[in-house]
Amino acid sequence: MPQRIPLVLNVNAEDHEVFVPVHKTLLEVLREDLDLTGTKHGCELGECGACAVLLDGEPILSCLALPVECQAPAAIVTVEGLSNGATPHPLQVAFAELGAAQCGYCTPGMLVTASALLDETPSPSREQIVDALSGNLCRCTGYVKIFEAVELAAERLRASTAAVSV
Repeated sequence: MPQRIPLVLNVNAEDHEVFVPVHKTLLEVLREDLDLTGTKHGCELGECGACAVLLDGEPILSCLALPVECQAPAAIVTVEGLSNGATPHPLQVAFAELGAAQCGYCTPGMLVTASALLDETPSPSREQIVDALSGNLCRCTGYVKIFEAVELAAERLRASTAAVSV
């Protein structure tokens, strides 16, 4: 029987106590123990970005991260945590409106990675978007719709921030 350890993970602003084998990846804990299946198993080698989540606001590949390294007070955000209750994140809306998600497998990783970019750079250039998403592979879209969706979401987020500041 593999050694199991108790951990507290702060995922989507909620603390979760888990008791997991030491070899289990963060991806496996999110999907299997916390039932957060939005984060996808992809290559499991850190090459596709389908498993990306945010750790303290920075994208990481959950297939390469051990949960013991991500314990609270560190904050983990999955694609499920991007929405504000029942209100989807502007990136989620833009992806849906522009058809940026076709099969949808890469979409969770794209969304969390793009949200980190927009948090840091509210008005990214196309080059900055391409660079930020370069670790996320998509086999369906050809990327143009994805880049356009990030630009649209950035525009909407800036507009909503400007409206709140007035």
